[in-house]
Amino acid sequence: MHEGHRKRLKERFLKEGLDSFEQHQVLELLLFFSIPRRDTNEIAHTLLNKYGSLSGVFEADPKDLAATPGIGENSAMLLSLIPQLSRRYFNDKWRDKPELNSSTKAGQYAVSLFSGRHYEVFYVICLDAQNRVNYAQLVHEGTINEAPVYPRVIVETALRHKANSVILAHNHPGGTLNPSKADIEATNRIRIALEAISIKVIDHIIVCGGQYVSFAERGLLSS
Repeated sequence: MHEGHRKRLKERFLKEGLDSFEQHQVLELLLFFSIPRRDTNEIAHTLLNKYGSLSGVFEADPKDLAATPGIGENSAMLLSLIPQLSRRYFNDKWRDKPELNSSTKAGQYAVSLFSGRHYEVFYVICLDAQNRVNYAQLVHEGTINEAPVYPRVIVETALRHKANSVILAHNHPGGTLNPSKADIEATNRIRIALEAISIKVIDHIIVCGGQYVSFAERGLLSS
């Protein structure tokens, strides 16, 4: 049943990749591997109608996904894996100790850290004397709207990972790239705390989707 359609969609993917696929076709193809004997076209449309977009489907609660008619536990797990696999993929592409010697590289690296995260989190990227990454530490997971950051935790993180300097990074899921007044004030508090132990904040990156803004490029890091 539906084998002809499945075969054509698979062959199209192998020939063209996913760029020309509609959102429902991406879901159809993915669900082939967890739903072997049902028409996944109708299920794909149901999911898109329920969650609004492909990213909305991938970021949905697995338990809520599993309760959708036709999905079940295995399909829910498969769909929920996608954002986290994406993040692991991008992180692995950077390999060990990438050199972040420009705001562009820092921004691209930060985007990879936040791939698939739909809630606000805060990272401290610890660098050695050659601006290579010693460690990227997630220091706080906030609500969908905010991530309070404590300078003491960041100081401890920088010392633990032997940082010569740090890049701060957090995301604005579903929001704007523009730094808020609170973002700027928090950055200055962290900068002052780290300067007391001779560790410099060389940038703060805000990520929203696949885009980023650099405090260094905007002149928002006080001297």
